[in-house]
Amino acid sequence: MRPDYDPLDDPPWAMQLVVRAEKTDPPGHGAVCEAAATAVVRLLTDPRAAEPDGEWRAAVHAWESRRIRKVTRRARGVRWPEVQALPGVTVEHDGAQVRAFVPGPVSDVPPELARLQVAGLDLAETDPKPPPGPPYAAITLNPGVTMTTGKAAAQCGHAAQLLLRQGGPADVAAWIEAGARVHLTRDVPWSRCVRDATVAVRDGGFTEVPPGTMTAIARLL
Repeated sequence: MRPDYDPLDDPPWAMQLVVRAEKTDPPGHGAVCEAAATAVVRLLTDPRAAEPDGEWRAAVHAWESRRIRKVTRRARGVRWPEVQALPGVTVEHDGAQVRAFVPGPVSDVPPELARLQVAGLDLAETDPKPPPGPPYAAITLNPGVTMTTGKAAAQCGHAAQLLLRQGGPADVAAWIEAGARVHLTRDVPWSRCVRDATVAVRDGGFTEVPPGTMTAIARLL
């Protein structure tokens, strides 16, 4: 897996993430980031993706053999139920709803997804909830980097995926068994989070931030 830019990533593939963002009562920024990270992990550990004969296995393998790009889109009204028919996993968390879809070539996105807006998903922060009981993934976004909600959700998805693949097997198994819960850490200094991190995400630089920017870190608690 390579979240960084690779000129040999041809053709490029991506996992699409769709956030339900109605005009009235939209979800909070942090809740969307947490839901997106959990949705990514639940899709990757779904038997359809994880088992050798799973129907999603080949697509997931092809994607993870490339750069693990993710694209966040928003849906409202009838667009949200429309995309539920496409292969994927939906997570509802703290007022947010995010669906992760089986990865595919960026040149061949299903029309139900292609019509959804990519840029401009920037939601307000709400009062953070306390962390769940262990085990859970603690993800921290770099406070020195400005990102929209869509960008931040993708970075949290990267962090959770890297943690799934690179964390200690016993700890990861316990995390998955508990539902792959995620908590966005806001009250711990960034330097301490980096010091204690298991994985770090460095962005490919396609949108919003320069290539190589450390956008997020994660560890299991």
